[in-house]
Amino acid sequence: MAAFRDMEEVSQGLLSLLGANRAEAQQRRLLRRHEQVVERLLETQDGAEQRLREVLTAEKEVAQSLLNAKEQAHQGSAELQQLEAELQRASEEDARLKASLLQLSRELEELKEIETDLERQEREVDEDTTVTIPSAVYVAQLYRRISKIEWDYECEPGTIKGIHHGPSVAQPIHLDSTQLSKKFISDYLWSLVDTEW
Repeated sequence: MAAFRDMEEVSQGLLSLLGANRAEAQQRRLLRRHEQVVERLLETQDGAEQRLREVLTAEKEVAQSLLNAKEQAHQGSAELQQLEAELQRASEEDARLKASLLQLSRELEELKEIETDLERQEREVDEDTTVTIPSAVYVAQLYRRISKIEWDYECEPGTIKGIHHGPSVAQPIHLDSTQLSKKFISDYLWSLVDTEW
């Protein structure tokens, strides 16, 4: 603004010089002043252009930074979505594994209960066996001494086999329990026993 005022002054001075026909010295002085004003105007213009270039460069840098930031934000958004999807999958897998672990824990508890029950039953069987087997063995041995029958335990199911060691001769026994009544079999076997004691 000051440069334009100076230029206006120089122009008015030139007009007055021409109009009044003043001395050449004043004309030189005004011409020097005009040159100084023009130089100042050119310097101001160069400064303004330099500042304009700097502003444009800064705007380009800011625009590039903004584009880079947008690209990074877009990439960050895509990565965030990917991470959220992975987190969702991991959460679903975690829930599935927890459910599976819970089911396995229940099965383990059931198996422990079954094991405890089996151990209890085994102890009961052991106790029963401790009492029953000796008495069963005694009864079997007593029956064998009384009946003098040697049983064939490897015969087929439904067949009663053995040898009766009678007073004079050994007699084989071969009965089919599917065709004979239990009463007949019992009566027959007891008929082999010598009841005269």
